[in-house]
Amino acid sequence: MGKKRNKTRVRHGLQGITLCISTALVLILLGMVVFSVFTAHNLSAYVKENLTVTMMLGEDITNPEARQLCNDLKKRPYISHLTYISKEQALKEQTEAMGTDPSEFLGTNPFVASIELQLKAQYANSDSLKWISKDLKRDSKVTDITYPQDLMDSVNTNLQKINLVLLVLAVLLTCVSFSLINNTVKLGVYARRFTIHTMKLVGASWGFIRRPFLCNAIGIGLLAAVIANLVLGGGIYALYTYEPGVLTVITWQVMAVTGGSVFVFGIVITLLCAFVSVNKFLRMKAGDLYKI
Repeated sequence: MGKKRNKTRVRHGLQGITLCISTALVLILLGMVVFSVFTAHNLSAYVKENLTVTMMLGEDITNPEARQLCNDLKKRPYISHLTYISKEQALKEQTEAMGTDPSEFLGTNPFVASIELQLKAQYANSDSLKWISKDLKRDSKVTDITYPQDLMDSVNTNLQKINLVLLVLAVLLTCVSFSLINNTVKLGVYARRFTIHTMKLVGASWGFIRRPFLCNAIGIGLLAAVIANLVLGGGIYALYTYEPGVLTVITWQVMAVTGGSVFVFGIVITLLCAFVSVNKFLRMKAGDLYKI
């Protein structure tokens, strides 16, 4: 009798380990999708905020006037960052790039001062830039506004496609994950279906019968989530070791949301699957238990 109980415990233990590993693998996939979605959002904002809008200033503007203009521009709600390039700095940069000083044979500095603007991500699109350009040109010191229109349109179009693909993938993977975890949990409950029926016969309430299964599901979900987060954390660390610059788009908020999502998915899915599976066997009659 004791050997039989030990075998049963070992079998249930192996089923728990299998369920935990299977759930962890699914949670890793879900975590990767959540991570990709939020990283893509940050990458989108990073790319948009690094597109440069150039303000060309008049030849007669002085450096103090240009700096005052910069101070006024910093108050605009759509500007994220700006850089003032004086005539002298522009000449120096072009001299270094060309290897010769154009002012030596022209007799004067051919360059004008300019201000390079980086817009906030939500304003880096064609529609916003039209009215932003009009707003900037109202100042008489500004002679022209230039920006990479084709590049900006291409970036926005490609980012929208990427976000759509990730969203569809997230929905599909969530459905598949629920199905896989549900089947695994159902197998574990199936192995104990006669125990459930015996408890019904002695008068145990459905809530009392469900409780150990639900507690076990929560424990497995938590353990699987911990394993999944360790794997994902190791992947992020390896990525950081290979390219430290990824922390520009992989922020602590992204890692926190990803880790939290894995825990939520792990607990909610396993708990829901256990609840549905136990209820299924609770509704069955004794004769039906032998037919499945």
